[in-house]
Amino acid sequence: MRLTLPSLHTKLITFFIFISFLILSSPLSGHETKKGNEFDKLIQQLIHDGFEKKKVELLFSNKNIFFNPEGVSLFFVHTESSLNYNQFTSKKSIKNALKYLDAHKNALDQAQKTYGVDKTIVTAILLVETRLGAYLGKRTVINTLSTMAALTDDTLRERIWNSIPDKKKTEKEAFIKKVAKRSKWGYEELKALIKYSEQEKIAPESIKGSYAGALGISQFMPSNALKLAKDGNNDGKIDLFTHADAIFSVANYLKHHGWKPGIARQKQHKVLFSYNHSNYYVDILLKISDKLKG
Repeated sequence: MRLTLPSLHTKLITFFIFISFLILSSPLSGHETKKGNEFDKLIQQLIHDGFEKKKVELLFSNKNIFFNPEGVSLFFVHTESSLNYNQFTSKKSIKNALKYLDAHKNALDQAQKTYGVDKTIVTAILLVETRLGAYLGKRTVINTLSTMAALTDDTLRERIWNSIPDKKKTEKEAFIKKVAKRSKWGYEELKALIKYSEQEKIAPESIKGSYAGALGISQFMPSNALKLAKDGNNDGKIDLFTHADAIFSVANYLKHHGWKPGIARQKQHKVLFSYNHSNYYVDILLKISDKLKG
């Protein structure tokens, strides 16, 4: 059908409006791919505390680093009593731990000699923390810690609250109190993570870990990785995702907190409690150690 001039004019205007919409909504315009500004205050705080401006801004411009309320909300519903530590004293678990003792005998023996920490205790910790390296966590640690650190902002705090299923929510007042404490903790751990990743030349966004930000086979928090982790295989790097480094780091951690050869059971309990503030956890470690000794 032949178009009249008014009809043709209308069609052309519609066409150009459609093309303009496509251009403006294209990812190339930047509108669709622009990141949120949840970390703006956090970035400024890091710069204020001495981190290099260009490096911090470049780090947080990475598309893989983002505010993660769904992941961090797990931190506020987790309860120690829900964990079944008894599973680690099963025949299968002990058998796997004995195999681990044999497979990593050199590193475990050397760590025991160097730091005076019983190798069955080191093995028990690695068994409970990550099933001897089989489960390391899949969450991006810097996202967890950055999100936690940013919760000094009331609006962001509410986003975490709203991400928690209603049936798992605590009293709001208790939640706010815990957020205030954990936000400060998260910020300190974030600073340690950035320093650790720079020290070891690791891309921070590549480091995966637990829902709480613990990383590696030993599940060290970044502050401990920075201060107490050791190079167990003498390759010039500290990589807690390698067994030798994890083994030496756990042994050094326990020595730092007071472990000595031949210390009494009560003292052992006190030192192990520093690794995880749970009597249930510590009791299981000691039971595993006993079983490994036969």
